[in-house]
Amino acid sequence: MNILVIVFLISGLFFFTGGAVGIIRMPDFYTRLHPAGKLDTMGILMTMTAVALYNLDDFSIGTILVSLKIILIVAFLFITSPTATHAIVDAGVRAGLGPWTKEETKREDDLAT
Repeated sequence: MNILVIVFLISGLFFFTGGAVGIIRMPDFYTRLHPAGKLDTMGILMTMTAVALYNLDDFSIGTILVSLKIILIVAFLFITSPTATHAIVDAGVRAGLGPWTKEETKREDDLAT
């Protein structure tokens, strides 16, 4: 059981790290929201599954209920995280924030030299 918990924790850490790298490397607001929404949701799934499994070490009704609550939290996050990402993108569109284009990078490079 502990090996399974460690595998879930390491995979959750992998997804969180991928999300952080994606946020740093992406060029604009809209593309940064993609790794933030997708990879953080998967990281939460893996990490919280590891916590729920680790909690089941002492098998009783109380630990089963706590693990069930953890899984319900994950289900709630699966619903709210994409919805929040969509709402943030919609707010950016309504504020008039345009997507990144290659011409902007060329202009910035020309201004730097």
